[in-house]
Amino acid sequence: MERLESALAKARKQRQKAHREPEVSAEEIHLEHDWTALPSIVIKPRIADRRRLGALLGGADAAPYDILRARLLRRIQQGEWRRLVVTSPNKGCGKSTVSANLALSLTRLPDFKVILMDFDLRRPSLSTLFGNRSPYSIDELLLGRVEFQDYAVRLGENLALCTSHAPVPASAELIRSRATGDLISRLESEWKPNLIIFDTPPMLGNDDTLGFLPLADSALLIAAAGTTTLNQIDVCERELSEVTNVAGTVLNKCRYLGADDKYDSSYYY
Repeated sequence: MERLESALAKARKQRQKAHREPEVSAEEIHLEHDWTALPSIVIKPRIADRRRLGALLGGADAAPYDILRARLLRRIQQGEWRRLVVTSPNKGCGKSTVSANLALSLTRLPDFKVILMDFDLRRPSLSTLFGNRSPYSIDELLLGRVEFQDYAVRLGENLALCTSHAPVPASAELIRSRATGDLISRLESEWKPNLIIFDTPPMLGNDDTLGFLPLADSALLIAAAGTTTLNQIDVCERELSEVTNVAGTVLNKCRYLGADDKYDSSYYY
């Protein structure tokens, strides 16, 4: 009887141990990459001010972007949106500035990780905004010829930047290729960002953004007051909504403000 009770007790302990510590094969173990291993860059406040990166330090200049952040955050934190496209109807709307500041605003949240990628392969500009010039071309990253950790740089603790300094040939084909989709999936799996923001080309000049939209969860449209027409906004919103979720439309460069407004009139939303 004692031997039977001893055997039963031993079996119970083994079941409890198996429940607490499930057996995992070596192939199933996956380690998250260390963001601190990425080379870091620093932007001084006066440089940030000159480049209109007001969300870097917070305060009044960051307020419009923080409001935009708040409106997006619930869907992001619920895991509904992990890939956000930022685009515009035409050039000169400030989509790259909005992309950069939204990323900076989000990464002022503790433990919120963002990857910001310059997918305007025809006319990249994030490298100028952040003062970073990669020795590689972004097509080398997308095609798997260079690893993410060798291409990206880190600003602060939780913003990874993939900038580009030169136009890429056959951009429409590259941006919708299987290689690009595979890279994005690997970044999500290995680096665990809360959000990837893609600064993509204007919609009315080429088909790059439309081709990439099936890979995105949502899209933010940036319009410029005084230059973007209502018809252009309507056309772009309709095209976006046919493929992905429309996060909203931002009216940028609005200079028609009241005397009591506290924000910078050149970048008020």
